[in-house]
Amino acid sequence: MSKRDFYEVLGVSKTCTEVELKAAYRKLAMQHHPDRNPGDKDCEHKFKEINEAYDVLKDGDKRAAYDRFGHAAFEHGGGGAHGFGADFASTFSDIFEDLFGMGGGRRGARAGGGRERGQDLRYNMEITLEEAYEGKVAQVRIPTPVTCEACSGSGAQTGTKPKTCATCGGLGRIRHAQGFFTLERTCPACQGRGEMIEDPCPNCSGSGRVTRERTLSVNIPPGVEDGTRIRLAGEGEAGVRGGPPGDLYIFLSLAGHEFFQRDGADLYCRVPISMVTAALGGQFDVPAVDGEQVRVKIPEGTQSGRRFRLSGKGMPVLRSKQHGDMYVQVTVETPQNLTKKQRDLLAEFDRLSSDKTQPESQGFFSKVREFIDGMSARGAGGE
Repeated sequence: MSKRDFYEVLGVSKTCTEVELKAAYRKLAMQHHPDRNPGDKDCEHKFKEINEAYDVLKDGDKRAAYDRFGHAAFEHGGGGAHGFGADFASTFSDIFEDLFGMGGGRRGARAGGGRERGQDLRYNMEITLEEAYEGKVAQVRIPTPVTCEACSGSGAQTGTKPKTCATCGGLGRIRHAQGFFTLERTCPACQGRGEMIEDPCPNCSGSGRVTRERTLSVNIPPGVEDGTRIRLAGEGEAGVRGGPPGDLYIFLSLAGHEFFQRDGADLYCRVPISMVTAALGGQFDVPAVDGEQVRVKIPEGTQSGRRFRLSGKGMPVLRSKQHGDMYVQVTVETPQNLTKKQRDLLAEFDRLSSDKTQPESQGFFSKVREFIDGMSARGAGGE
């Protein structure tokens, strides 16, 4: 049975780039990997075929030879396929590490000597709107794993040192050849650390870390919004056995305000005014978030729901000199608990009212009457 064209196997053109080639291989290899298709001989065959094609085409020299001579370039020991056993290891080979970053991820998490980077930490902090406006320096107290002072983070008892793992030679991984791949797995003796501690530190039980409560200063800049994240580099958990520390992330939330509502850098508030003020006009003072009093002038005939804009009286824009605006929305309050005299005065006012004093309501009810009359006329015409 003749071999399929390698480009056809990977589903790419002969002019494909290295990136396109790798992307196609990754997709097919993940789809047909035997670990995902146990017992499927067809997938096993396709997986072998895919890797054979990629092994040739990823190499510039081999690809050039294949483009010129085809499969004949490898018929005499020039780099053809190798056999696969039916039993595949669950871990990926070096070629999979190159694609998926599995090997690089493990080595990135662990430095030499079994050191591991510490975990990142999260701290939730609630602040007021005024604090978000002005900014502040907050003090937070958090229990955090820190480097053990007794062993300086090595995990070994004072006077001793961790020893190189004899099983993996300090690599933390064990490799063995199996067919086409060199397979790899975590060293079972040292759990991938590459070192063995024979005399663990009694202060930290060999972890190289102890828990301490720390007080940290957090600089909160003016203009932060709900959900803002502040990163404190190196203030997370201490690394294992002297590894680098993680980071601390402060997540901010804003407490509700009794007067203002916030939308980005703008502030909104509602102010009730009397019917008389709305009709005759007037003025009132409202507090701004910066602590000042701001005067709002109301023209006569102001309707309920009207907004007044106070430029620059909103929140500061984060890391900018700009400020948002403040919007004051008035609502006209209907009088309640009236005295007899007040009722009489309102009744007299209503008697003297006309289309000019209440144009909106008069216009609305005029349209209602016209609509009802029209419906009646259509009903009478249909009889």
